[in-house]
Amino acid sequence: MKYFTLMVLFLVCHTMMAQEPQLNPVQERDTLARKNRRKLPPKSKSDANQITIENYKIVSHQRDTTFLDTTLTIDKEYKYNYLRKDDFELMPFGNVGQPYNALGVDLKRKNLYPAFGARAKHFNYRKVEDITYYNVATPMTELMFKTTLDQGQLLDALLTFNTSRRLNFSIGYKSLRSRGKYQYNQAESGNFNTTTNYITKNGRYMLRSHIAAQNVDSEENGGLPIRSQFEIENPNFENRVRIDVRFRNATYRLLGKRYFLEHGYKLIKKEKDSSRIEKTSLAIGHTFNYESKFSQFKQDAAHNYFGSSLVDEVNDKMALKTMYNEVNATFYNASLGQLQANMSLYNYNYFTNSILVTDEQTIQSQLKGQEVAFGAKYRKQIGGFLVDGSAKYNLSGELTGNIFDASAGYTFNDKNNIKFGFHASSRMPNFNFLMYQSEYVNYNWQNDTSFEKEQVTSFEFDFESKVWGDLKGKYSILGKYTYFTNDPSQVIVEEEAQNLIKPFQENNAVNYLKVKYNKEFKLGSFALNNTIMYQNVSQSNQVLNVPEIITRNTLYYSTNAFKKAMYLQTGVTLKYFTTYTMNGYNPVLGEFYVQNNEAYGGFPLLDFFINARIQQTRVYFKAEHLNSSFMNPRTYYAAPNYPYRDFVIRFGLVWNFFS
Repeated sequence: MKYFTLMVLFLVCHTMMAQEPQLNPVQERDTLARKNRRKLPPKSKSDANQITIENYKIVSHQRDTTFLDTTLTIDKEYKYNYLRKDDFELMPFGNVGQPYNALGVDLKRKNLYPAFGARAKHFNYRKVEDITYYNVATPMTELMFKTTLDQGQLLDALLTFNTSRRLNFSIGYKSLRSRGKYQYNQAESGNFNTTTNYITKNGRYMLRSHIAAQNVDSEENGGLPIRSQFEIENPNFENRVRIDVRFRNATYRLLGKRYFLEHGYKLIKKEKDSSRIEKTSLAIGHTFNYESKFSQFKQDAAHNYFGSSLVDEVNDKMALKTMYNEVNATFYNASLGQLQANMSLYNYNYFTNSILVTDEQTIQSQLKGQEVAFGAKYRKQIGGFLVDGSAKYNLSGELTGNIFDASAGYTFNDKNNIKFGFHASSRMPNFNFLMYQSEYVNYNWQNDTSFEKEQVTSFEFDFESKVWGDLKGKYSILGKYTYFTNDPSQVIVEEEAQNLIKPFQENNAVNYLKVKYNKEFKLGSFALNNTIMYQNVSQSNQVLNVPEIITRNTLYYSTNAFKKAMYLQTGVTLKYFTTYTMNGYNPVLGEFYVQNNEAYGGFPLLDFFINARIQQTRVYFKAEHLNSSFMNPRTYYAAPNYPYRDFVIRFGLVWNFFS
């Protein structure tokens, strides 16, 4: 709560005004455009008819600009959750703040370098690309609150303000605590971030930076050892606290800190005639990013479910420290487009406490080194046609090879546009595939010399139409796909069901196709929003498992009430995915693993909601998983041995207010 206290102090102490920084002119894309642009209540008569909601701008890491949106839409309903984004392709665990099982996968790499690992713990972890910057006419605050399961709450608070037209600050903190319905299932997390962006009066120098400190703490109960207590209707177990769980003494912690800085200076800046439109510019820039991560799995007494252990008390620790520096030169011309060349240096140190010598191998205490890469970017828009591309090639180092992205799109009119994309990348698997140490004997390996670089090649298209709907497709080819699973050469004993989980690489190519379609139909005040996704995997071995069909259908009613003082939406959402061999969850690694013994899914998830907007406040009320009480047997699992939540009523609000 110390970060939340700091935020409150900023709320009291600051009130002021800014403009988003940018090296070159960027076309603003309002992805939340509305026909009627409401004006905010003026602070004084002189301010009347001057400040609108569009004066409160949000700038993404990619420099796309939108303005604050206080409307109430069905998309807002889909994003009103712990992650604050649409979780259509995810299956949440029973408790808020716990992992999500993947119903669909996105194999496109956004980073040239391997990640830390513990992917099941990173769903709420905000990466560099997730941080947004602001440009506001007056101080703006956003508060988001939502109830959790049993004891706890979810609170996300943001304050942003300007000290001048060119200098903006923001500070935010998201906090979660949820005890959950089952024993030893409590989840806690905290996400603190503060941002700064600045541009000089002549527009030559720009700077933006952020600091992020994040943590995830969760109790790990290992799931249900006796499924019949959950599946078969029994009054003794209607209170889920009475159901037996596998562990009562295990916890997992993930900590992360990041310091990011990006700044640049325009050596040449020429404007077109007397207008403010930039014609030509040449800029130099520098990007710095330092990040440290730490994971810890603790268990007061080792359990044979994970096999034999070296000591009685398990305390596994892994850490990663990275530092990234990039220098670049960017040339912009209104006729030729924008071209950038860059050179980067990446230092990494992935480490644990000591060297471990086993009968099979010696596992080092660290993987340490540096990578040097050269890259280029190009972007050009001609009328409705946009070309965008980037490439990076590793000059020295062992972790990466290259990454290449290219896209071309055309906007026919304000209702229809199409985009095609290509991606190719080569890099080593995440660090926890390459090296891991644990007190559990079988959870120790080092593969940095035996594993090869993963190859990803993908083709995609995206057609968006307000008339025909949105259609997206992607075809990916994976080489040397890396995954966790039980050692197929060993016999699995039920009492030690996860003692043989190790990383493996698939030597054969894996072909993955995903097609997603969304369309909303309206009739008066009623609307039917439909999303359906088809997936197909062609593979020699079962290493990538996803459901073939996922569908979500929402029937809702919208109307004004109380003489238009309130805007109301109410409806039902049905989500369904076909049966498939769902990935299992491993709490030691904080990862999901491939299992092909049991199939799950094939059950509906039915929710009822009532949402309302009163001025800048949106109120949300939802009855989740309405149909759970009618299912017998109860076989709705988020992962093997981990049930999805029962029927529960949750509510909350999102509130924007302006100074």
